[in-house]
Amino acid sequence: MAAAESCFKIILGSSSMARQRILAEMGYEFTIMTADIDEKSIRKEKPEDLVTALAEAKANAIMARLQHTDILENVACPTLLITADTVVVYKGTIREKPCNEDEAREFIKGYSGGHAAVVGSVLVTNLNSGASKGGWESAEILFYRFTSTTYLTK
Repeated sequence: MAAAESCFKIILGSSSMARQRILAEMGYEFTIMTADIDEKSIRKEKPEDLVTALAEAKANAIMARLQHTDILENVACPTLLITADTVVVYKGTIREKPCNEDEAREFIKGYSGGHAAVVGSVLVTNLNSGASKGGWESAEILFYRFTSTTYLTK
């Protein structure tokens, strides 16, 4: 696979199992580093602005941490940092990760027979050159009316 033969190192700035699985299934080796940021302190009115700001804040936090390590020393190939964020917009309200299982169940129950938008961003930063490129995308999700909520109960 050509992707696995490329000369670059990847740092995934995310603990998301889905993001890890995507890179692993594509044959990439990568290091995981998470950003220690207070996501709730970053607020934007538009969901696309929020996910972009959060991906940038995560990248900045990880780059600051990397300055105090030797991870980038003696690396012959470029190192790419990938950060991302995703939110759901439901009835005009931005929903981030649920705080607990009960909130997750309430979110899911509310979607029954309705629709929501998922807005996500990705930022790729070349840690050697400092260049970065990112973007956001959204998708509309239509939900069937749930006839049984058995799987939504504890």
